[in-house]
Amino acid sequence: MAEITAAMVKSLRERSGLPMMDCKQALTEAKGNEEAAMELLRKRGAAAAAKKADRATSEGRIGAYVDAEKGVGALVEMQCETAPVANNPEFKELVAKIAKHAALSGCTDVQQVMNEKFVDNAGVTLQDMLHDVLNRIRENLKLTRIVRETGRLATYVHHTGKLGVLLQVEGAGGDAELLNDVCMHIAAMRPEAVRREEMDPAVVAKEEEIAREQIKASGKPENMHDRILKGKMDKYFAETVLIEQAFVKDDKKTVGQVLQSAGVEVKKFARVSVGG
Repeated sequence: MAEITAAMVKSLRERSGLPMMDCKQALTEAKGNEEAAMELLRKRGAAAAAKKADRATSEGRIGAYVDAEKGVGALVEMQCETAPVANNPEFKELVAKIAKHAALSGCTDVQQVMNEKFVDNAGVTLQDMLHDVLNRIRENLKLTRIVRETGRLATYVHHTGKLGVLLQVEGAGGDAELLNDVCMHIAAMRPEAVRREEMDPAVVAKEEEIAREQIKASGKPENMHDRILKGKMDKYFAETVLIEQAFVKDDKKTVGQVLQSAGVEVKKFARVSVGG
């Protein structure tokens, strides 16, 4: 049997990030072959993942990636068990890599994408990468959501890592700072749609019904009801529709007015929060 030297153990530890004894044991079983030992460690990571798969994942992080030249971008939600792991540098790096892969590969299926070769390293799958990190962190980790768009895009992830926004616009106006501000606005103000006509008709109908009942109960003359209803619904849309909301950085203007003056039109947005 090949002698397992300290240098061999050190090399495998640097590659795997696992404890020295785990690395030495894997090298011993692999008769000194580092690649075979690495494969053993990965298999053990997969086994550990299977054992932890039923454990609750109430924490996590949002990852974002945009390639402006290629016109692609993605948000991903990765869940874990505890807040310290959500802020672990290795977990953060894994989330960022998966977001990059999702944007560039085009795959939005959370099961399928994990079996794909990583765009920056064809030698490993995303599942391999996850198992490697899980093997070191020892928590249940799982990819739960991917949102991907194409075109002119901007992203924002809140400093907690628990909330992210992906914005799609048309038009050559504005700059990265403006689009980032709009993303931050979306994060803070929680719009439900870009425009009125994109709102859920059932939700709007329910809001109208409630407003009509309030107007009837107010005792106002019946000939004023329609005008009052219009005012109430305008206020409702100003609170829930992105382009009608007062812009957080200049509440004298709506988001729509700010973007129109800059020569930009919002086409779509996604607001994703951990567990949301």
